Parts: sequence; C-alpha cells; structure tokens
Amino acid sequence: MAMKAAALRRWGWVHRWSSLACTLFLLLLCITGLPLVFHDEIDDWLGYGVRSHDATAAPLPTDAIVANVLAGHPGLHVQFVLWDDDTPGVVGLALGRAADSPPGENLAVHVDAATGAVLGEGALDRGPMGFLLKLHGELFLGPAGPLAIGLIALLFVAALVSGVVVYLPFARRIRFGELRRSSPRIRRLDTHNLVGMATLGWAAVVGATGLVNSWGDLAVQVWQARELTQIAATAAPADTGRPVTLDAVLATARAAAPQMQPYFIALPGSVLTSRAHYGVFLRGGTPLSRHLLQPVLVDAATGALAGTRRLPWYMQALFLAQPLHFGNYGGWPLKLLWAALDLATIVVLWTGLRLWLGRRRGTAAAAPPAPDAPARSAPPRRHFAEPVALGLLAIAGLVACLVGDGFLQAAGIVAVALPLAAIARHALRARRRAIPSRTLPTP
Repeated sequence: MAMKAAALRRWGWVHRWSSLACTLFLLLLCITGLPLVFHDEIDDWLGYGVRSHDATAAPLPTDAIVANVLAGHPGLHVQFVLWDDDTPGVVGLALGRAADSPPGENLAVHVDAATGAVLGEGALDRGPMGFLLKLHGELFLGPAGPLAIGLIALLFVAALVSGVVVYLPFARRIRFGELRRSSPRIRRLDTHNLVGMATLGWAAVVGATGLVNSWGDLAVQVWQARELTQIAATAAPADTGRPVTLDAVLATARAAAPQMQPYFIALPGSVLTSRAHYGVFLRGGTPLSRHLLQPVLVDAATGALAGTRRLPWYMQALFLAQPLHFGNYGGWPLKLLWAALDLATIVVLWTGLRLWLGRRRGTAAAAPPAPDAPARSAPPRRHFAEPVALGLLAIAGLVACLVGDGFLQAAGIVAVALPLAAIARHALRARRRAIPSRTLPTP
C-alpha cells in the first residue's frame, strides 16, 4: 500500500508539473487554434480566399498556365502546381526565389484553369489567418518552432496520462459528473475533472497529432535521404534531351495510378522530390484515400516513369495527422464541434491553473489533506464506464468522419458530440439540485 501511495504521489507530481510547464502555451494554441478551425471561411469573408470557378470548362494546358504566371513574375521559379478539390476550376502555383528555396517563403498564385487569368496572389502567411497559422505552428521561433511545439505536445500527452491516474482516487468515492457546491475551489475541481475526463479522447487525438505534425520537416528530410536519393543516384541528368511538358508528366503519373487523381506536382529541386524528377502526388476518391497520397516520380529528362513507391508509414502518419489535428474534414458540423471542444479544453486548462494558484496562495487550507494511501475499496465500475465510453466513442467518431461519408460520417459526428452532451447533462443536473459535498482529497 505504501508503494501505491508513493506511486500516486509521483504521478501527481508528473501531472502537476507537466501541466504547469505547458498550460500557458496550450492556452495560446487553443486560442489561436479556435479561429483556424474556420480558416477557409474567415479567409473568404476577409477577401483572402479563392472561390471555385467553372470546372466543366476545358482547362488550358498546364504548361501554358505556368508560362503565363512566370511571365508576370520574372526571376521566380515554380516549385508546386496544385489542384484542390475545394476550389474546382482553379489551379494553384507556389513560386520561390529558387527551385530549392524554403517553401514557407513561397508566393501563392491562383489561376482560372480555363482562362489562365490570375485570381489572386500573395504570401502563404498573408492575412490574419496566415498570422495565426504561423503563430500556432511555430510560435514565431523559426526552424526551432516545430520542435518547441513538439515538446509542448509531449508535455500535454504526459499531463493527460498522469491526469487519468490522479483522477482514480476521486473516482473511488464520487461518481463521474458530480458537481458539488460547497466552495468555489470544490466547484472548480469538479468542473476540471468532469470536462477533462469527458473530452479526454478528443484531447488525446489532438495532442498526439500535434506531436506528429511537429515532426513534419524531419519526416520529409528522412524520406528524402532514404527514398528519393536511391532513385536520383541512377537518374539521367535533367538538362539533356527535349524538355518534358507538365501535361506529359501528368499523363505518365495517371497511367501509373489510374484509379487516382493528381493533387499536386513537385517540380525538380523542390522539397518533395529530387533535382532529376517531377514528383506527382495523387490521391483517391474516397474520404480516407484523399489523405493518403501516392507519389509518382517521373524522369525530368525523358518523361519516363521512374518509380511509384508508396510513402513510408511516417509520411502517411503525417498526412493523416493534419486533418485529425485541425478538424477540417467533416464539414460544418464537425467544425462546430471542434470549436466547442477547443473551448472545453480552455476550461480544463483555466480551472487547473486556478486550482494550482489557489493552493499556492493557501486557499485550500480548509480542505482535508491528501491521504497517505488510496482508498482500499475497489472503484465501482459505473464510475469509470461513462468517461471510458465517451473517450472511446469520440476517438471512433473522429476516425469514422475521416474514413467514411454519408451515414458513417453522420454517426461519427454524433459520437464526437457525446462528450459535450455529457458535460451539458451533468451541468444541468447540478443546477437543478445541490449536491452535498463529500470529503475528498484535493490535488
């Protein structure tokens, strides 16, 4: 029993200090992440977005579009050409100072695919949403930013795991969702436990995917070193023979993966291909395959197929982590739920910070001290059944929205909404009747 008490104290220490180390940063990330859920809608409202055009009109040759854009931007190099399903009839180009300049410095240009008219252009981080995305993704720390975000995400995951362990003694004596009214501190503690445990599944997914996203640059570098260099070592020089057209490159890629559609082309020298190859990244037509990209490498000198290696697991994980982190894949219903869950996380962070500050100031003097050992009685299963079910259902719902549409997506949205419904139900019940306070240890 003494060992159990010592272990509980250690877990409490981990929860306290991992939470404190990342709370202020997480508050910043939650606050900046909230408007980013509606990134496209806000950009459209502010005039920074690009509206779709007639997708049925015959498109111009891709090379003609590129030549027209370069004529208006002398000295720049096209690194990427992109076709986004969200803006049909529009072709996006990313222009850099050099073929291998950092993508974050690129100029984005959007063109009507049928007429070649430029619809809009600007830096990738332009406008308020660009500012917030840069703050959210790298904290304005430059190359060190993603590493800092990764450390914050790691601390957040540690706080979640240790928080579950620290919650166990409370669950032995109080059922899930009770909101006592004996003091402001007790109300804060119960709110922290209710909202934190109810949203645990969603928070775990967001924290884990934030950690994966922070490895993005490293994952690309590893992929370049392990995959691309093996092909580039035997490739023909890119400056010999007749120039290869982009439309011929697209035709070669489509023939290699006929069930998929081009998403973007990485031109030779850019970060996602070699200097001797065009990298055509294709995606499927199902909700899941839209995120699992398939690269096809085309020899830049001959236009011949050079390889179509499947992306390794760490690159696939990176592409899947992006929608699972930002919640931009289930339409308006999922976006609204994502925003509400973001606000719930802010409540957890704020109440946790207030609990720690209250203890530091001595406001918990009237609360009984924590026992040396946890209670002997086994926790009733029903005390754990609801938070465990809410967490598992939320995770299943997030996955269902990612892999399916129609009924499966609707069921997933309902599952993601259940934690919020549970919080509302317990809060309304607490308002209807005052719950007598029970003597419980406070953290």
